[in-house]
Amino acid sequence: MQTTPLPKLQVFLTLSIQISEPITAMVIYPFVIEAVRRTGITQGDEKKTGYYAGIMESLFFISESLSVYHIGRASDFYGRKPVLLIGPLGLTLAMLGFGLSKSFWGMALFRLCMGVSNGSIGVSKTVMAEYTDVTNRANAFTLIPIMWTVGTVIGPAIGGLLADPAATWPRTFGRLAFFIEYPWFLPCFAAGLIAFSAFLLSSWGLKETLRTKITKKRSSSLLDDSENSQPASYGTIQNLNDDLSTTPLLPEVPPTTVSLLCDPHLRILLVCTSFLAFTDMAYSALLPLIYNTSIPLGGLGLSPYQIGLILGTYGLFNGVWNWTVLTRLLKRIGSRNTFVACYTLFLLHFMILWVLRDTARWFGSTNWVVWGLLGVQLFVYTATNTAYNAFHLMLVSSAPPNAWVLPMV
Repeated sequence: MQTTPLPKLQVFLTLSIQISEPITAMVIYPFVIEAVRRTGITQGDEKKTGYYAGIMESLFFISESLSVYHIGRASDFYGRKPVLLIGPLGLTLAMLGFGLSKSFWGMALFRLCMGVSNGSIGVSKTVMAEYTDVTNRANAFTLIPIMWTVGTVIGPAIGGLLADPAATWPRTFGRLAFFIEYPWFLPCFAAGLIAFSAFLLSSWGLKETLRTKITKKRSSSLLDDSENSQPASYGTIQNLNDDLSTTPLLPEVPPTTVSLLCDPHLRILLVCTSFLAFTDMAYSALLPLIYNTSIPLGGLGLSPYQIGLILGTYGLFNGVWNWTVLTRLLKRIGSRNTFVACYTLFLLHFMILWVLRDTARWFGSTNWVVWGLLGVQLFVYTATNTAYNAFHLMLVSSAPPNAWVLPMV
């Protein structure tokens, strides 16, 4: 079977929206521990820092998970494009608000808004499924974890390099009172600028893929052409009806959540990805906490600048490794086996973290042994994105053949 060429512009625009999620989600990771401390919410008790930082980080994904289903349903009625465009625009405003917040609860509110704005991430995957077919869908969906990987490079790098610029570059930003008062605004502004760029580009070039919207547009165009032409004969009326009947409409009644969960394959997939997402987010939340916490309290004592460099370097290596090695593994052993193998590696992830913090405490500093273990830990962590890629492919292939189903799941 001949492979259908991918619509490059539509793929690029959809991925530009998708990359906004990892950037805005992870830009705060290098400095979130320090930001929580400076709000005064912990009242000087460093042991409470992890608790409040966990709240800050989890609000993004909690609000995203609660909104993604409803936003997917909204895209069935209002169209894919308008729903997708709301996402990066909302992210832009939420990032600016986060950077200008001084209190913990103000930051938490805007973090919540970021997650809601990212609820359209499921719609973007639906759009990719709708402008691809069985011959090129795997190629398109392979790009999704790559975009997440690129975002994990850009987001932490922005957060680590631009956080508290008055302290990092005292001769330039240190002279500006604004950056002393709002130390986290610059990285948030940079992340918001990327999301706003995706909004502008997609407003210009992204096409609607919902079939009911396309049908209405074609119907209106055909009716206008018919009214502006010569008086209709039986032949022109017949041709108009034929044109309108070529595009199938969506069923009048979409499937319910209960009916979708009755599908055993889909139910198992959703349970598996729930475990994957929970484990991955728990692990991701631990990284900045362990990296930034002082060595006597069980951390590595790294600065936000160092954390940004570490996470950015990891993301860069992760993208290259996934593209050159793990994608081939996915094609060779299949989606299911790849998912199982990559998820099992989380046992090793947590074990290495435990060894890493105990080694730093034993030496009393982050020496070359600690840095070596840190490299091993990040190398093993690269398999996680491949697990997500395998899940997406299994989801598309297992979803019932109903046009309403993809945005709902």
